Amino acid sequence: MGVMSQRAIIHVDMDAFYASVEVRDDPSLAGKPVIVGGTPEGRGVVAAASYEAREYGIHSAMSAFRAKKLCPHAVFIRPRMRHYSSVSKQIFAIFREYTPLVEPISIDEAFLDVTGSLSLFGPAEEIGRTIKRRIRETIGLTASVGVAPNKFLAKLASDLEKPDGFVIIKAEEAISRLAPLPVGKLWGVGKVTQKKLISHGIPTIKDLRDFPTGKLETIVGSQARRLRDLANGIDNRPVAVGEESKSIGAETTFPKDIYDAERLMEVLDSLVERVAKRLRKEGYRAHAVHLKARYPDFKTVTRVVTLPAATASTKKIQETVRELFEKRLDRQDRPLRLVGVSTSQLVRAKKDELELFPDDQEEQREKVDHLLDELQKRYGSQTIWRGKRRAADKD
Repeated sequence: MGVMSQRAIIHVDMDAFYASVEVRDDPSLAGKPVIVGGTPEGRGVVAAASYEAREYGIHSAMSAFRAKKLCPHAVFIRPRMRHYSSVSKQIFAIFREYTPLVEPISIDEAFLDVTGSLSLFGPAEEIGRTIKRRIRETIGLTASVGVAPNKFLAKLASDLEKPDGFVIIKAEEAISRLAPLPVGKLWGVGKVTQKKLISHGIPTIKDLRDFPTGKLETIVGSQARRLRDLANGIDNRPVAVGEESKSIGAETTFPKDIYDAERLMEVLDSLVERVAKRLRKEGYRAHAVHLKARYPDFKTVTRVVTLPAATASTKKIQETVRELFEKRLDRQDRPLRLVGVSTSQLVRAKKDELELFPDDQEEQREKVDHLLDELQKRYGSQTIWRGKRRAADKD
C-alpha cells in the first residue's frame, strides 16, 4: 500500500507572515522579537510572532500580557489586516502565473496543482524554487515550500524545514519519511486525538499504519480509514479552486468571540441558507463547499469538500458544512471571531437538468428549495422557513 496520487502539488506557506511584512516595511525591526497583535496593557492576543520572538516561547493565540512577561523587550505592533491582504494578493498573483489551479488555505498559504504546467515551466521542483525566489526578490518575503505528489505530503514537506525551507517528498520515499513522525503530523489529528492515540500505544505514524483497522475504528471512529490512507501517503483530494469571480459566499464577524458550538452551528446554518438561496437565484450549482473560520488571534483557516455532483440544495450544503465544522476544523473548543460559508467551481443549472439527476433525494430537495424560495419571495422570509426556527429569529 502506498502513495496513489501522482499529481505535482506545491504547498507554499509564508514565514511568520504578518510579522515579516512589518519587518520588511520597517528594516529597523530586523533581528528584533516582533509581535503582531494586541497590546500587553489590553486583553489582546498574539496574532503572529517573528522567529526571534518565538525563541522566547511566544506563539500565536498567547495573551499579549504573557508574551510581554516572556520577552520584555519585544516590539508590539497592531495588525494591519488590509495591508496584509494587499500583500497576499501580490503573492497569489505570482502563483497564478504558473497555474490556474490555486487553492487558498489562508491569507498566507496555498496549494498549487502544477501537473498541467510541467511542459511549460519544467519539473515541479523547478517551479517551486522559481516561485520561492520570485516572492523573495519581488515582494521581499520568505516562504517555505513543499513539493510532493499530493496535498498532504506537500503541506507536510513545507513544514519540515521552516523558516525559508524547501523540501521535496517523492512518492517512492513517502512511507519511509512518514514512519518516524508523530501522529500529530497527520491532517485532522489535533492535540486531543493525538493524546488518545498515544494512550493506545500509537505515538508515531508507523504505529498507526501497523495498528489493526478494527481497533483503530474504536478509537477514532469513521476517521480510521482516512488516517490510515494518510499514514500510507495516500491523499487523492484535488486542489479546489475558489476564484472570487466564480464563487458565492457569505460570512459574519461576531461582536464578541463565540465558544458555543451549537450557537456557531446556528450561524453557519443561516449563512448556508443565504448562500444556497443565492446560488438558485443566479442559476448555479456548486461542486465545492468551503468553511472559513477565524480565531481571536486572526489566524484564518479554510476547509473545503469537493462534491461528486454539483448542488444548490440547502440541505446538502448544510450537511457538508456541518461535517467540515465537526470533523475537519479541529477547533478543540477554541472560540471563533468569524465564520463563513462559500461555494465554488460553479456550473450553470439548466431548467430541465433536474430530470437527469441520478439522486432522487437530491432532486426532491432542490424542488422543495425552489418552492420555499418562491413562497418567501411572495409572502416574506419570516412567513415560512426550513426546520425549526432559530432562536435569533424569534421575537
